[in-house]
Amino acid sequence: MKQRFAMIVSLTPALSQRARGTRKRFALFHVKQQLLSQFYAHPFGEGATGWCVPISKVTMKKPIQFTSILIALLLAGCQTLGTGSVTRDRMGYAAAIGESWKEQMLLNIVKLRYLDTPVYLDVSSVISSYSLASDVGIAANVFPRATEGNNLGLSATGRYSESPTISYIPLTGDRLVKSMLRPIPPETVFATIGGGGRADFILRAVVQAINGIYNVSTSPSRARRNDPRFIRVAEALRRIEEAGALGVRIETHGEQTLSFVLFRRAVDEDTDADIALVKELLGLDTKLDSYRLVFGAARSHPDEIAVLTRSMQGVMGELAGGVEVPEQDMREGRATSRLSADDNAGAEPLMRISSGGERPADAYAAVSYRNRWFWIDDRDLSSKRTFRFLMMFASLAESGGLPQMPILTIPAR
Repeated sequence: MKQRFAMIVSLTPALSQRARGTRKRFALFHVKQQLLSQFYAHPFGEGATGWCVPISKVTMKKPIQFTSILIALLLAGCQTLGTGSVTRDRMGYAAAIGESWKEQMLLNIVKLRYLDTPVYLDVSSVISSYSLASDVGIAANVFPRATEGNNLGLSATGRYSESPTISYIPLTGDRLVKSMLRPIPPETVFATIGGGGRADFILRAVVQAINGIYNVSTSPSRARRNDPRFIRVAEALRRIEEAGALGVRIETHGEQTLSFVLFRRAVDEDTDADIALVKELLGLDTKLDSYRLVFGAARSHPDEIAVLTRSMQGVMGELAGGVEVPEQDMREGRATSRLSADDNAGAEPLMRISSGGERPADAYAAVSYRNRWFWIDDRDLSSKRTFRFLMMFASLAESGGLPQMPILTIPAR
């Protein structure tokens, strides 16, 4: 919504005196100002170079030798400073924080492939302060008989400033342990699956073992070939979840919290067959449909599902296997090797990170490291999906709910 304001300036003779024997004439003019509508100020954004003060006209009540004055200053796109900045700032800062998070995470994944130390820096707050000031002045001095002629002065000035303050917090100490080094809780994994995440993808990315059945690992420190049963369990759980027959229940008994995985039978024959297959492969009691969810590599009772999960650092280490390392770096021993996917189903990288000497023109995320560019192709939907879940699990890694998001404060004056 745009509004304008006008300033009416009228010059009225307050005194007219004619003396005999002299030709002196003196006029006193009174300047009035009247605001016709609300004043709108606008930072010098698109299409605007200042603000407007249209002056409508100059009137005189009595005939006086004075040239009529008509001055108009137009403003394109006058807007309020406070409300007009919300959409621009919110979207702008959100996009910048999101892009910086992707680049930081991608860089740390590449560093892990080179056994370099990852560094995590969180944006804790964003404060952007605006100020806008204007000043308009008009001065008139009329002496019709004076040799210097008539004088009329008009001045308009404006000042606009923006002072953003961004606070960063290094991820260290207890926050580093909780966010990056502690295994992701098993109930978080199954709650994510129940919320619509692909079970086969999430289990392969986050889980090391389930009831003693181990997942493949391409990490140099714990390379392990795939157990075919793990893929069968993951794919069966995906089909069960898609049929709406998989759920999670959480019970609280005093200070103790128990989590259970639920199977709903009698949905259809195929789903019942998948549920039976999961129970058989995991060694569960086939008469039950509710199993306690615990953390560990192997179950201790037939009514338990034991899940050994990875930490966020471990997940990133697995994703580092998808980094395309130059052959020269591999020959010189600068980067670690990974388990080959040949003749080993399930060893394919979850995310592919390309590398080259120049910055790619079309990349989902790209970073510069060791005088080379590493990036994820914007057309690689599988890698982009992995990145999306990586951000979600990073937010859920800390106990006690979601961590506090960056606070954005934008005072406007």
